[in-house]
Amino acid sequence: MASEFAEKAKEAFMDDEFPLAVDYYTKAIDFDPQNADFFADRAQANIKLNNFTEAVADANKAIELNPNSAKAYLRKGTACMKLEEYYTAKSALEKGSSLAENDSRFTKLIEECDKSIAEENNDLAKPLSPDLTRSSTPLTKPVTSVKPKYRHEFYQKADEVVVTIFAKGIPTTSVTIEFGEQILSVTIDVPGEDAYHFQPRLFGKIIPGKCRYEVLSTKVEIRLAKAEAINWTSLEYSSEISVLQKVNLPPVASQRPSYPSSKKTRDWDKLEAEVKKEEKEERLDGDAGVNKLFRDIYQNADEDMRRAMMKSFVESNGTVLSTDWKDVGAKKVEGSAPEGMEVKKWEY
Repeated sequence: MASEFAEKAKEAFMDDEFPLAVDYYTKAIDFDPQNADFFADRAQANIKLNNFTEAVADANKAIELNPNSAKAYLRKGTACMKLEEYYTAKSALEKGSSLAENDSRFTKLIEECDKSIAEENNDLAKPLSPDLTRSSTPLTKPVTSVKPKYRHEFYQKADEVVVTIFAKGIPTTSVTIEFGEQILSVTIDVPGEDAYHFQPRLFGKIIPGKCRYEVLSTKVEIRLAKAEAINWTSLEYSSEISVLQKVNLPPVASQRPSYPSSKKTRDWDKLEAEVKKEEKEERLDGDAGVNKLFRDIYQNADEDMRRAMMKSFVESNGTVLSTDWKDVGAKKVEGSAPEGMEVKKWEY
């Protein structure tokens, strides 16, 4: 079934139907999450949709599953260039080039990275204007550095908040970041400039030991590990915000946070068991129900049963699901429909 979805994804991609291609690759990954090619190919579709962050994530997963995938490094390099992360892009492209000899795409993109990096360095090294450097008349006031004003923004996932500070060309040694239980402390101290400080009290609590940051060519990216799966309505704490919105996800078994409280301690094991029971008993309608049924059976089936399921499901256009390979292996499975309805061929 995974290969069938992958083929449909390729057809959609060739027809420039990139959202549909992403959807089909996602379905293929659901059935075969260890296939590096599916992630690399979905990364390419995401690049076409300008979903560059998602493309980098897919490429990284493909590299994790197959460190020798040249196309995964190509996808990562391409997406990072779009994000103006030229050093990261160049590193990925150079690795990919070593795995795919004589591929001119890598050479061309590496040259573009070098050009962009050189332009960034030139911008940082520009001298003062000619009028100031040539003037022989003493200035009435000394020239002082202007305190940098870096723009920042954030977005979040179920388990983390990503804070981006747009500071271009900052040396790693000039950045100091510390994490507290509900405090983020950022200092950017560039020689010759006034130090920049950003120390917000955060909306929610974090896990300092799991937080991390990275200094990139155009920004500083900080990843805050949430202590609890709640929706942050802002980055900074406000006394006016009193309602915490729970993220609609089951609790993670390996992370059961607890805090000092006068209230009765929540039984996380019991809550997790209840969620799993609800998931098991959940009834879905339409295609969602069919897909869930298929996955549940497929996960516990042997090889012959899986072959039978895929063959019967595909050939019958999703109307027949058989686990008997002896019955369906030697014949084409015709579609059937409920009484009063007719079978039509799927169109994409």
